[in-house]
Amino acid sequence: MKINTKRIAIVTMISVGLSVIGACERNEPSRKVISTNVSSTIAPEHAATNSNLPYTVLAKELRVPWVIAFDRDDIYISEREGSIVKVSGVVMTRQPVNLHKNVQAKGEGGFLGFLLAPDFQQSRRAYAYHSYEEAGEIRNRVVLLEQNGGQWNEVNALLEGIPGAANHDGGRLAFGPDKLLYVTTGDAQQGELAQDLNSLAGKILRITLNGKVPEDNPFPNSYIYSYGHRNPQGLAWNEEGVMFNTEHGPSGNPGGHDEINIIEAGENYGWPDIYGDGQHDGMITPIYHTGDPAIAPSGMTIDSNNRLLIATLAGGALYRYDPAAKTMESIFEGEGRLRDVKIKEGKIFIITNNTDGRGIPSKMDDRLLMLN
Repeated sequence: MKINTKRIAIVTMISVGLSVIGACERNEPSRKVISTNVSSTIAPEHAATNSNLPYTVLAKELRVPWVIAFDRDDIYISEREGSIVKVSGVVMTRQPVNLHKNVQAKGEGGFLGFLLAPDFQQSRRAYAYHSYEEAGEIRNRVVLLEQNGGQWNEVNALLEGIPGAANHDGGRLAFGPDKLLYVTTGDAQQGELAQDLNSLAGKILRITLNGKVPEDNPFPNSYIYSYGHRNPQGLAWNEEGVMFNTEHGPSGNPGGHDEINIIEAGENYGWPDIYGDGQHDGMITPIYHTGDPAIAPSGMTIDSNNRLLIATLAGGALYRYDPAAKTMESIFEGEGRLRDVKIKEGKIFIITNNTDGRGIPSKMDDRLLMLN
């Protein structure tokens, strides 16, 4: 067994007091939705949650939102059916995305990761990850988009043919400190693919901004940066450049064992051979796992104190993990499933995910919330 000690020691595994809920999402029928460039005005609303933390509603009636992205005072949110919502002040505009291959919004798949280019102010370009169908099979692709007025057009595909399925499609995009693009992929419900270095499934990929393989990737001529992942959902780096990820553990019996890992180039994170406290030569044990309860971690960010903030689906809460104190705690709950979390100017922003077919949506769901 390899034990990751580059920045912090292995922690004593802590059991999170939640009811046992499966980490995977059930299959849903395909959705065919035509997005239109429609604006609406949102009146900011204040409310109190079960944890007595007030928030402001910045957008409502979102359609299975997935990612929050900031452009100065504007906020962009990807929706799984294949559209992008722009929130500018109290005005919310749903903008269509024109792709060369149709979005396959089924189960956990669809229009997922979305990331504004570093030079977005000048280029109006962004990166996206979405599911599609080809020859009767679900696949995923990474594409470059360009905003043209109130719509987005595909410029070109950077990477295609990533194995997909109704569940376990990964989909998170993030820029690393090295200014390269990192992409998470799920095991496409075929656990053995996570250990196969000839497959892009169950991996964290590292690519250049024009879709090439970086010369210093750990495996020659391969996009693969790390492997042995089940369904990695969160990526973030602390101020020291340490890379963390969150991912879903097994479903059924046993279930739970959702993970936090420190990611290093070329390492094997064990799925499906080990999970939780499991050990095996050449495989990395997580720095934290939930034990039997499933929280289904999704988007993640890191605060100014190097603590991880993690949006959870099955957990229905925003969790904070402190690597120094080795503690995991719920800091916000009561609004159902949470898909993504971001911090901007000291404020925490989250999106609910109650319209994804597994939650219990209110008339206002889904919503973009700013914690006060």
